[in-house]
Parts: sequence; structure tokens; C-alpha cells
Amino acid sequence: MLVDELCRLYSIIKTILNYGLSDFVPTHRLIFPLRIGSRFLLRVLNKHSQLTLGERFRLALQELGPIWIKFGQMLSTRRDIFPDSVADQLSILQDRVAPFDGIIAKMCIERAIGNSLETWFKDFQEIPLASASISQVHSARLKKNNKDIVIKIIRPGLLPIIKIDICLMYRLAKWICKFLPEGRKFKFLEVVSEYEKTLFNELNLLKETANTIQLRRNFKKSQILYIPKVYVDFCSENVMVMERIYGIPVYNLVALKKQKTNMKLLAERGIEIFFTQVFRDSFFHGDMHPGNIFISYKHPGNPKYISVDCGIVGSLNKKDKYYLAANFIAFFNHDYRKIAELHLDSGWIPLDTNIEDFECAMRTVFEPIFEQPLEKIPFSKILLYLFNTARYFNMEIQPQLILLQKTLLYIEGIVRQLYPNLNLWKSAQPFLERWMRDQLKLSTTICALKDKIPHWIDKIPELPNLLSHEFKRSCMLQKKIEILIRELRTQRTNHGQALFLFGVGATLVTSSIFLYIQDKYLKIFSIFLFVIGIFIWTIGWKRIIQ
Repeated sequence: MLVDELCRLYSIIKTILNYGLSDFVPTHRLIFPLRIGSRFLLRVLNKHSQLTLGERFRLALQELGPIWIKFGQMLSTRRDIFPDSVADQLSILQDRVAPFDGIIAKMCIERAIGNSLETWFKDFQEIPLASASISQVHSARLKKNNKDIVIKIIRPGLLPIIKIDICLMYRLAKWICKFLPEGRKFKFLEVVSEYEKTLFNELNLLKETANTIQLRRNFKKSQILYIPKVYVDFCSENVMVMERIYGIPVYNLVALKKQKTNMKLLAERGIEIFFTQVFRDSFFHGDMHPGNIFISYKHPGNPKYISVDCGIVGSLNKKDKYYLAANFIAFFNHDYRKIAELHLDSGWIPLDTNIEDFECAMRTVFEPIFEQPLEKIPFSKILLYLFNTARYFNMEIQPQLILLQKTLLYIEGIVRQLYPNLNLWKSAQPFLERWMRDQLKLSTTICALKDKIPHWIDKIPELPNLLSHEFKRSCMLQKKIEILIRELRTQRTNHGQALFLFGVGATLVTSSIFLYIQDKYLKIFSIFLFVIGIFIWTIGWKRIIQ
């Protein structure tokens, strides 16, 4: 482990100790001694005992940096896991992280645009509107049209810390795979790689600019979601300029209710936006924590979402979308056989899995859960039980679904805060069934063929060459297979002969030693047998290494 990684690991442990987070140590009996020791140490070293647990947890995550802050943002939506006192503190991490100096921000902006800030903007506010884990936002106005805008700037000095944290995550993932055989099926290395990619994408504001433009295009005429305009002339890797939006933060339930917002419709539209992005567009906002979502002041009876911070986006291919939708519908219908078949067909579980056993395991786990009212059953609980059950059948975690799962948890947490009695399953089912029906329509098939036909036409002139090339490759492959079969047969014969020679040699060596000890008149003969035995052993060894 490198020195900088050791220093960072020391810093992480020290922060955890300094904030006395003993109450988050699990109570499982296998780590009971660790819990006792950590509770003693944490309480001895706790420098913030006057603060509540929620405050200590938030401050520790904030001190540890962007990766940890993003973890806290996700946890802030899980009020079914944490008490309100903790969730309220973690929600501060959504857009109220301690800011960096506005003067430094101004200098970074001027360096990025290559001019003094006053050349293009006016009324720049050094006090930020919002400050998050990776960036902060300042308000200003465009001189050319007097439009209100916001300027987003990446926090300086983040990259070294993020790189070290990612290295530590990789090292931990390798240790898990090495020491826990079951850890391999969870593809921790692939998960860390996926997280690294999305995190570094978020550090590049040009990618966020492109993502925002794409999402805005997808919902250009939408009545349920608005994406603000981006001023691309001023955007770079470290700076992004976009129109300023005005709305109520989605977590401000008091303000939403005060203006008589239709909370049930608002919650339903949150589910609709998520499934529309995933299944219609195959392009979804992957960082939909409450700090990035606002509700328009206009038409509270017909509420409209406003979404910002599109640095993290995800997409699914057609196969993944189909299996995901089909799995949800099978859950709606309690069709556990279908769930088992889908997992097998998609390759999520090994092909030699006993499908009847998998179906039985699913039914055993989920039937008691579905006895509860559907509105009380969280998606997160279903996912948890699904993975725990499938784990016993060697299911491999799909890295491409990790971001989708995180986004679904965000949406579920937000929706349940807005309207706790909403039946998420009932809201999602019509959308998924309609999408599945659309995939089977003749018009959908014709459209898919129309998209492919130009590509096929381009390939027709090349078809003879392609067929000839494939024929040659097939012949070469056949020859290689024949050579490999001959080599395997030769190797098998050599190994058989080697085992025989080893046996003969061992018998001769053992006999020679016995004769040498027992009969002094046969010493010369025993030495002769020993030499012959070693010689036969050598021949056997040569047979193996040939």
C-alpha cells in the first residue's frame, strides 16, 4: 500500500473516531468483540460528544470528502432506515455543504472563460446559492440579455483526494474477492469501476453540459418535468453556465403544502418521470437526490418538476430494459416461475441452476411480504430480498444496474416523503405493461427494421468478402481445434505412460532400499536397482514435460 493511501486510511479512521460513531457499529454476534473495543475507543476519542448522533454523522461525512458526502446524500432519503433526527441532518448534505471562498470561485471562473467576469456577467454574488460535495453555484446575470443565470464551479483540490479514495475502494474490493469466495459473485471490482467512471464524469462539467442538453431535448414539450437551458459558450471542464430556475425544494414539504400543491399527483409524476427516462429514453438522471429537484411555483394543482445537476446519467440496453420490466410485472402478478425463467434467460444466474428450486425459494421469501398492503412494501426491500435469495443460487450482481438501483432508491425515498400512502406498485404497473405491449406491436418491429435496413444495405456489397473471410477463419479454427485435439491425446498418452513409469521407478527404488538394508550380500544389486529406478523416474518426468 502506498504512503498516500496509508495516510488517507489513517485520516478516515481518525475522523470516525473523532466523531464517536460507535452507534453505527453493527450488533452482530460475530463482531461483538470489535463492537466492545470500538465503543470504548470511540467514546474515549470522541471530541464532539455534545453533538447529536445525526450531527456527528453529517460532519464526519462532510470532513471525509465528496465520495462520503454522496453516500450521505443517498442515505438522507432512507427515512425507513434512519430516524428523522439523523435523516434531517444528512439532508443538509444535499445542497448545504460548507462552501469554499467566493473570491477563489471568481478567480477560477475567470481563468476558465479567459476574461474578467465583468466582461460577460453582472451582479455576481460571491456568497453561493448552494454548495454541494463536488461543486458550488453562484448567481449572476448575463449582460447581453439581462437573464438570471447560475454559474457552477468545481471545487478546487478535489482530484487527489478522490483518486486516493478510489484506490482504497479498489484495494478493499480485491481483499473481499481474495478472502471471501462469495465476494466474487458480487463483482465488487466492476462496481467500483462503474462508480469511478460516473464520479469522474461528474468532475467534467462539459459532460454535464451535454447530459443537460440531452435531457432538455427529451422533455422539451413535457408538462411534468423542466430542464433548464445551458449557455454553452461559457462552459468548460470546470465551469458551467445555465439559466437560473425558481422553485420550491422538493424536501420543503411545509412550503409545498402551503401553496396547496397536489401532493398525490406530484408523487405519481415522480414515478412517471423515472420510468419514462429509463424505458422510453434509455437515458436517466442518475443523481436525483432531493437537493437536485425543485417544484415549480406555477400551477400547484398541476405540479411540475424542475431537475438540475445532470452530471451523473445512466442508460440501459434494450435487453436489460426488457428483463427489468418483465421482472417487475412478474412481481406484480406473483409469477415466481416467470421471475426464475427471466433470471436464467438473462444470464443473471448460472445455466445449470435448478429452476424449480429457484422458483420455490422466491415464493417462500416473497409470499409473506406480499401479504402486506402494497403501499407498505418498499422497492428497496424487494431488491434486498431478491439479491439475498438469488445469492444462494450464485447470482452475479450486474454493475450496469447499480446506478439504476441507487436512482430508484432516491425516487422511492422522495415519493414516500411527498405522499406516504402512495401505492408505488400500482403507479408503476400501467406504465410497465404499456411499455411491454409497445415492444410487441408490429409498428415497433417495423421501426426497428427501418433503422437497421440502411446498415444492412451498406453491408450488402461487402457480403462476398465477409463470407470469404468468415470461411477462412472457420477453416483456420477447425485446423487449430484438430491440432489441439491431437496435442491433448498425446499429452494424455504421455501422462499415462509417465504414471506407469513413476510406479515402476518407485517400486524399484523402494525395493533397492529394502534390499540394501536387509541383505549385505545384495548391496551392489540394490544400488543397481536404485539407479534403474531413478533412470525410469527421469524418463517418466520427461514424458510429463513434453
